[in-house]
Amino acid sequence: MKAAFLPDRGVVKVTGDDARNFLNGLITTDLAELKPGLGRFGALLTPQGKIITDFLITEAPSGHGSGFLIDAPRALAKGLADKLGFYKLRAKVAVENLSDSLGVLAVWDGEPTMKPDLAFADPRHAALGWRILVPEDLKQKLADLLGADLVEADAYEAHRIATGVPRGGLDFMYGDAFPHETNMDRLNGVDFDKGCYVGQEVVSRMQHRGTARTRTVRIILDGASPEAGQTILAGDKSVGTIGSTAGQNGLALVRIDRVADALDAGVPLTAGGLGLRLAEPDVVRAPPKQTVA
Repeated sequence: MKAAFLPDRGVVKVTGDDARNFLNGLITTDLAELKPGLGRFGALLTPQGKIITDFLITEAPSGHGSGFLIDAPRALAKGLADKLGFYKLRAKVAVENLSDSLGVLAVWDGEPTMKPDLAFADPRHAALGWRILVPEDLKQKLADLLGADLVEADAYEAHRIATGVPRGGLDFMYGDAFPHETNMDRLNGVDFDKGCYVGQEVVSRMQHRGTARTRTVRIILDGASPEAGQTILAGDKSVGTIGSTAGQNGLALVRIDRVADALDAGVPLTAGGLGLRLAEPDVVRAPPKQTVA
């Protein structure tokens, strides 16, 4: 089992009598049944349905002051706290950026021997393991208690990429991507049965009309890794953009219709003159239409 402290992650706390309802009216995931020891994946969107910040969220037990703890990109934590403060109006909530005192330990490739108070399974993919909110100076002590080898954050990044889970700022740009483009609908990040939230109308329309033409996909690199942001070509036609890579594994944001056409025509995919292929070619193909006999 491995553990890595993730220096790029921060923590925002939301407390108060109205905290659950307040957050539920803003974000893509449903907090109605959330409790300590469980986690949800979600995002705060623009009114146009694009991702401002995606995050993991858990409820803090009473011994840690109750409320909700948001595991978010550290570079965006202050902006997220400010944005939530802007939305609160007269709601009985308080928002704090705790990123200087609380961070995130990822644990994977095994089951922790014990579950600390602020631990929860990563809801995006079982292979990503557990998240534990902890001060950085306790990372080694906690890893020892869990029976995990403490490794560098790069090892977790390679695991994330191989698992196929996108990371904002590398695999997509905040403020420029819809949840479907980053597979949030497939990673338990959007609840389509909950009530309204900011950007909900656009996201629901994309879901029901099936209009998501761009998706993040896993790729396998045939040689050296192209640079992040490099254009992916099918012949001489642009079909996507390289995201994060590690070894022979990578992620890419692609136009699924154009890539499907290239696969059907036998046209190879390249980026910066380097070859690549889809790890799961079927993900870009539309499911067959149902017919009635």
